[in-house]
Amino acid sequence: MASISIKNVWKMYGEIEAVKDLNIEVANGEFLCILGPSGCGKSSTLRMLAGLEHISAGDVYYGDVRVNDLPPKDRKIAMVFENYALYPHKTIYENMANALKIQKMDKSEIDSKVRTAAELLEITPLLDRKPHELSGGQKQRTAIGRAIVREPELFLFDEPIAHLDAKLRAHMRGELKIMQRKLGTTMIYVTHDQLEALSMADRIAVMRDGVLQQLATPSEIYNRPANKWVAGFIGEPAMNFMDCEIIENNGKILLKNDAFESALTKEQSSIIKTNARGNSVTMGIRPDDISFATSAKESMVSGEVLVTELLGGDMLVEAQVSNSRITVKTKPDYSGQMGDTCQLKFDNTRWHVFAGEDGVAYF
Repeated sequence: MASISIKNVWKMYGEIEAVKDLNIEVANGEFLCILGPSGCGKSSTLRMLAGLEHISAGDVYYGDVRVNDLPPKDRKIAMVFENYALYPHKTIYENMANALKIQKMDKSEIDSKVRTAAELLEITPLLDRKPHELSGGQKQRTAIGRAIVREPELFLFDEPIAHLDAKLRAHMRGELKIMQRKLGTTMIYVTHDQLEALSMADRIAVMRDGVLQQLATPSEIYNRPANKWVAGFIGEPAMNFMDCEIIENNGKILLKNDAFESALTKEQSSIIKTNARGNSVTMGIRPDDISFATSAKESMVSGEVLVTELLGGDMLVEAQVSNSRITVKTKPDYSGQMGDTCQLKFDNTRWHVFAGEDGVAYF
């Protein structure tokens, strides 16, 4: 196993700064996801770790060993690509054994490693087939098996299940997590899919425009996002945002919008008094933390139903509240129709407030 240290790493493509002063520590046996939209620098980071890209500045360590100038073959890593990269003329067995044959390993040892990996991935019956005879999921298992047989100290995954259908992706997420726990090997997994990151990772590094936005557990990132951008990027359906103003009335700190005025909790008020850098803020609240009131007395705001979407066991309702569109996640038996007036309650113990100028989270 290997611990990984990424220290003040930059990646430049000419004048383009793809990765900017990146610092990440990955523990032995940890499953880290690097998450972000296209062009955020996540694949460039992975390729620098693999030795496929030159590091423009900074250092990468595997344990105590600086690997900046170490060729990929000497890094004790295995990389799984998005496009599988299997040899079409070789059998699955030969694809998995290829790297071991290049190392001139004993045939009996090669056979043992290949069959052990195939059993782990449940592809033993496929070993005599060629890649064109396999499904997408089977090809992906083969690519992972080819990495496993090398017994690397570090696995690098570059969006390995992006090409699979939704049902198979869900299955492979579970399989990859189980495999990582069985092997106990350090894994760094790059994806743009937040569901993959939230469901598999021990910790997630969220990147945007080459800059690390937040590094934390899935629970921390979902429940305590570092800034407005992370809050909007993580979560499906996305967090609702409303521009608000902080005011004080009779000793109470209030959050005021065109549509509502509500007191903050004691703890929230203390944070605002200590940290607020201005009165303009953005309130964020997840669709799960909004409910429909049974009467105007219970309601915080009134809105107009725009559209309803039935998603099996849930109903998503979009409502117009003043000049904001708000998404509410509710039970599937909700009976409101387009144009109806609705009364909404916000759970003010679960909402977030972000600084108006830079989006940094107060809470």
